Amino acid sequence: MVIEWRYAEGKLDRLRELAAELVRLQVDVLVTAAPSSTRAAMEATATLPIVMAGIGGDPVAAGFVASLAQPSGNVTGLTALVQELSGKQLELLKEIVPRLSHVAVLGTSTLPVYAQVLKELERAARALGVQLQYLDVRGPKDVERVFQAASKGRADAVLVLASPILESHRTQVADLAAQHRLPAIYPFSEFAEAGGLVTYGVSVAELYRRAATYVDKILKGAKPGDLPVEQPTKFELVINLKTAKALGITIPPSLLVFADEVIQ
Repeated sequence: MVIEWRYAEGKLDRLRELAAELVRLQVDVLVTAAPSSTRAAMEATATLPIVMAGIGGDPVAAGFVASLAQPSGNVTGLTALVQELSGKQLELLKEIVPRLSHVAVLGTSTLPVYAQVLKELERAARALGVQLQYLDVRGPKDVERVFQAASKGRADAVLVLASPILESHRTQVADLAAQHRLPAIYPFSEFAEAGGLVTYGVSVAELYRRAATYVDKILKGAKPGDLPVEQPTKFELVINLKTAKALGITIPPSLLVFADEVIQ
């Protein structure tokens, strides 16, 4: 088996070119990691099987599949439910920072799931009495700028949404949060490994393991349209105590008990 890797390095405008290149290579299956790459793959081919390795948002609303149970077309895979987790992430941030009243939300507005995530966040913010400041990251050059805006806006903490740009620059994001003395919560455990304070979300490694089972079935003759889209069942809470100590934050024991991993 030969695996052809292509990585846009957070530059979303390169995705169409990379997807088209893989189609020209006549690969047997395309595996995508985000809504933006799924869209690019669909624009590149209507016949080659496409496996979503855990896209954020609703794949039906995004037009990727006809339904979760019966995708129908050439796309199937997994959904990461990032929009439904954002409210829980805000609640966790409130537990870690009890005085929380102003949160800077970092995300990429051009992603299909963005509007759904904001809707869930607004609902949670109203219940918690928290004000949100939305800061748009459309390219690598925006990463430092949004942290400066968060500090200038006197944010008490930062909530980082799933975004290919922020994920590919996660070490810089974690470093900037530390430099600006801002507690932050992130969507994937890889951020905590890069120095982020706390992460809550689906296991990326588990999503890719499950995506491999779809590839296996397709290579053995299954049609993507006949394989139901899976929703995640495993969620991870990872806490970086080293970062908490550097920020002068005491993590509530109740959270430490439920953490899947504690980095010391």
